[in-house]
Amino acid sequence: MSTDLMNPTPAEREQAAVHLAAARAQAANVGLAVGTRERPVKRVAVIGAGTMGGGIAMALANAGIPVTLIDADAKALDRGLARVRDNYAVSVARGRLDTAAMEQRLALIGASVVLAEGVRDADLVIEAVFEDMALKQRLFRELDAAARPGAILATNTSGLDIDEIAAVTSRPQDVVGAHFFSPAHVMKLLEVVQARHTAPDVIATLMALGRRMGKVAVLARIYPGFIGNALFRNYTREAHFLVEDGALPHEVDAALKRFGYAMGIFAVHDMAGNDVGYQTRKAQMATRPTDRRWNDLILKLVDLGRLGQKSGAGWYRYETGSREPQRDVVVEQFIVEESARMGIRRRPVSQEEILQRCLYGMVNEGARLLEQGIALRPGDIDVVYVTGYGFPAHQGGPMFMADRIGLDRVYADIQRLHEEHGYWWQPAPLLQRLAREGGRFADLQARV
Repeated sequence: MSTDLMNPTPAEREQAAVHLAAARAQAANVGLAVGTRERPVKRVAVIGAGTMGGGIAMALANAGIPVTLIDADAKALDRGLARVRDNYAVSVARGRLDTAAMEQRLALIGASVVLAEGVRDADLVIEAVFEDMALKQRLFRELDAAARPGAILATNTSGLDIDEIAAVTSRPQDVVGAHFFSPAHVMKLLEVVQARHTAPDVIATLMALGRRMGKVAVLARIYPGFIGNALFRNYTREAHFLVEDGALPHEVDAALKRFGYAMGIFAVHDMAGNDVGYQTRKAQMATRPTDRRWNDLILKLVDLGRLGQKSGAGWYRYETGSREPQRDVVVEQFIVEESARMGIRRRPVSQEEILQRCLYGMVNEGARLLEQGIALRPGDIDVVYVTGYGFPAHQGGPMFMADRIGLDRVYADIQRLHEEHGYWWQPAPLLQRLAREGGRFADLQARV
């Protein structure tokens, strides 16, 4: 069996395809009692007319579901509706949709600046506002008073504790996570997040709604970042540490593209905007633990005005009118100087090290999610990563990849990385056990 991270054999690629097809089918089985009935969803309200809220409204309208888009700011609501119309117009221009279908879908999207009116008749309310706990709790208090009895109250949070959101309502059984991925009318993944008190029929309803919208719905439980962003944190953190240690952004991205990613992580940062999450991360710096290493280079780039494609410079530079990343001696010199300021002696970094540190951190975190029942099965993690995070399908997902390489080898490398780099590489107990027993993630029983 091939153990080359970048080059699975043709037979292994075929096995990856079979695995992913089976995993997508299995993801629908979330262990609900036979006979659990869905709640009817005939009308939905979406709160927040930004890019995410508008995309969710489009995903619902595309499935033929009437939806009311709500925003207290009338100008923001108008901008959101205009963005929705422009998105549909692009689809028409590209021949993916005809004008009649566009108008039919637009007719399903209403609007309101008054929350109580907008949610009154909704069977499901999806909150898609800024990622701030106090804001979401305030909104859910309002929803608790305004939404009809039995309405499902869903939050699109990408990682906040939904139990804390549900706790401010008188109906925590109706509260659930519905984590869409941007752009929500295009991306096929939906993480359905079960809180402590979420009712089984609410889970059944959200899983079915995901399928109704043509998405792959995967169940997760409460954990910082749920499944997807929990692993993604490990991926991005190590990429940033690698740059501090001696690699340059284009070298990390080149290794990831050779592995099969369509884009490297630093090009992704520049495309999304390096300022995404800036205020939250800045606020956390004062209280975060001091016993471990942190990656703050991206914050410093934002302070320098290097926001990415939208400012013409980030980890790369961009020519006017182009989205093609170009190496930038200015940022590369800045990185070298920052390494020196931190007391890090830069060294050459191989492609093998880049891939091990970016990928094995995800595997280790995935093992923790499985052990704690956050993810029901290894295949769910693989589906999340291939569907929502661009993990190359021919690699089968991070957990499938680890099985292919051999958990004994993966564990040995993680042990070595723990000795070299400390805190973030503490091996997951499940990975340790499977490695010592000669086991595989694929042999685990689903936690349903």
